[in-house]
Amino acid sequence: MTNSTATEPPEQLCSQNTLITRQVIPVLYFLVFITGILLNGVSGWIFFYVPSSKSFIIYLKNIVVADFLMGLTFPFKVLSDSGLGPWQLRVFVCRVSAVLFYVNMYVSIMFFGLISFDRYYKIVKPLLTSFIQSVNYSKLLSVVVWALMLLLAVPNIILTNKSVKDVTKIECMELKSELGRKWHTASNYIFVSMFWIVFLLLLIFYTAITRKIFKSHLKSRKNSISVKRKSSRNIFSIMLVFFVCFVPYHIGRIPYTKSQTEGHYSCQSKETLRYVKEFTLLLSAANICLDPIIYFFLCQPFREALDKKLHITLKPQNDQENSRTKREKSIHESTDTL
Repeated sequence: MTNSTATEPPEQLCSQNTLITRQVIPVLYFLVFITGILLNGVSGWIFFYVPSSKSFIIYLKNIVVADFLMGLTFPFKVLSDSGLGPWQLRVFVCRVSAVLFYVNMYVSIMFFGLISFDRYYKIVKPLLTSFIQSVNYSKLLSVVVWALMLLLAVPNIILTNKSVKDVTKIECMELKSELGRKWHTASNYIFVSMFWIVFLLLLIFYTAITRKIFKSHLKSRKNSISVKRKSSRNIFSIMLVFFVCFVPYHIGRIPYTKSQTEGHYSCQSKETLRYVKEFTLLLSAANICLDPIIYFFLCQPFREALDKKLHITLKPQNDQENSRTKREKSIHESTDTL
């Protein structure tokens, strides 16, 4: 692999906006950290009282854990990027903290994909029963997801093993061995591919779910408008998070990775891609602030526990469906857990 420093222009010819990287972005990360930790702390507390009786609840609990752990990595990035910490902190961010950031981000993405599959199976194929939706299977699948993400990411920790040559300017890629650079590139391609696969499945599954719900309630127009609004709201909340938080980052991720590992990029091009990567990664980090809103829309047991613990009076759901068949009633209830 070509050494990226061999063809790089002299550092002084490359303009760098330190105001953005050392002040603006760290401040924004700090705000996301405070908000995200508070919201996910409350969400974790509420979910502690929600029984793991359904697969989608197990997946939501895993997302809470992933978001909380992801938020705990933010202070290290804030101190490192702002230059307030010692050079050893920067090395720790490159070797450990940043890797854990990505592990938890992709764990969260994978579980949203599993939730979409679970909802698709329950609503579109309600007459089919399968061990796939059992609680034990969901717990096992959760362990597999965590293990897979760690398996892909941990080598990035192990192979970031070069000694620091210049404590005044530490670049993460310069700490990686040759094998580490190759694994970094390969694992990034795998993670990005995972995201686009999950995103495509979300579009397919939720399109099918929406059509199923609308067709079901067109047969009984009573309450059909309110059901459409509720199901659209639930689906829209998830897709909005993916579009706003994750899509921009995954569009720019591959060009940025190439700029890190290939030598034909000019210094200015690398800096531009770095700014794009940092701002889009910030949007991905902001996901931990939006997910608790999704829990509220997505999970009725979560709302009920929140109501009970925080003494919040939630507007009761209008239930005028007593004359419906059992299957129609099941679909109606499922719109509250999309």
